[in-house]
Amino acid sequence: MIDIKFLRENPEVVKQNIRNKFQDSKLELVDKVIALDKENREIKQEVEALRAQKNKISKQIGALMAQGKKEEAEEIKAKIAADAARTETLSAREKEVEEEIKKIMMTIPNIIDPSVPIGKDDSENVEVERYGEPVVPDFEIPYHTDIMERFDGIDLDSARRVAGNGFYYLMGDIARLHSAVISYARDFMIDRGFTYCVPPFMIRSDVVTGVMSFAEMDAMMYKIEGEDLYLIGTSEHSMIGKFIDTIIPEEKLPQTLTSYSPCFRKEKGAHGLEERGVYRIHQFEKQEMIVVCKPEESKMWFDKLWQNTVDLFRSLDIPVRTLECCSGDLADLKVKSVDVEAWSPRQKKYFEVGSCSNLGDAQARRLKIRVNGESGKYFAHTLNNTVVAPPRMLIAFLENNLNEDGSVNIPKALQPYMGGKEKLIPKK
Repeated sequence: MIDIKFLRENPEVVKQNIRNKFQDSKLELVDKVIALDKENREIKQEVEALRAQKNKISKQIGALMAQGKKEEAEEIKAKIAADAARTETLSAREKEVEEEIKKIMMTIPNIIDPSVPIGKDDSENVEVERYGEPVVPDFEIPYHTDIMERFDGIDLDSARRVAGNGFYYLMGDIARLHSAVISYARDFMIDRGFTYCVPPFMIRSDVVTGVMSFAEMDAMMYKIEGEDLYLIGTSEHSMIGKFIDTIIPEEKLPQTLTSYSPCFRKEKGAHGLEERGVYRIHQFEKQEMIVVCKPEESKMWFDKLWQNTVDLFRSLDIPVRTLECCSGDLADLKVKSVDVEAWSPRQKKYFEVGSCSNLGDAQARRLKIRVNGESGKYFAHTLNNTVVAPPRMLIAFLENNLNEDGSVNIPKALQPYMGGKEKLIPKK
């Protein structure tokens, strides 16, 4: 959420940012907020003047009564009563205006970083760098669920009967591989100085609206019926929410946390061949990383975060690339975002396995996450990034480590988490 003072002083900058995100329908909101803000400040001034006047003339009543000027005293009382009614009307309107301002401000997109490429959607994202050599073997790579089925490692039919489409049972070696990747990712991040955390898997509505845009909320979140609780779509939500309405001593920054959680998503609009199987699902597990830091350090942390994901995938012999998200592909709260994509030998292209985002002070402003520094209080900056999210990670892992005989190599880094196994042998 943008600082209203910034919007008031830089309306054209805010409007151009809206144009850069191809959300021209929101342009009128800038002028609307400015008008409401002007009304709100005028109300505050009038209320303050009425209260000051009340304090001043109230003192005259006693003196007039003592002098026997009862009629004049009654006139002043009537004036005070009229002013009190006016103050009550103004205060009610002030509350309405502030609520309307807040609602609109939460839909106006955050100011994107100047380095973000301008583009309408993800088709205009820009490749930054490749890590590792993409290889297409001289044998056919089966679809990921077909690979898993050779190990008796997945049961989609039973999952449909139990929960519907978008769910799965992982079994045997594939289930163990899934857990091994999560455990390896946890230790990988701990070794890089992050504090491990298992957060709540449900959060209240004030946290939801603090960490994400309304559009994201509608497309992703499952609400618990009859309660003010939502299932998390990613542990970033509850991890950032951990700091809601707090004042952090500056010397306690940065806060660097890595968290494990299941994730639940509606996945509205998911469709297409590559969304069969376990690519887009309603429930999965993930290792996440978040940082709460000083504003001047967020750029440095942003580069560190996406590099962590690149390094983890490369340690498991998976080629990846980084992709700079263009303006139209950024969610409204994001200042800058980089996707990490893994190589798919079967598709002969890269696909998204993680996303790193710098949200500036947008989440902190909504959640009132402040820092107490030498020069006073200010809003922190927040960042998040996917460490690893099976089962998408499993797709990349299985395809890139598959042998012609159907066996799957286990990289050295992961072998301790797989009981020392160097290779998985299919049952079919």
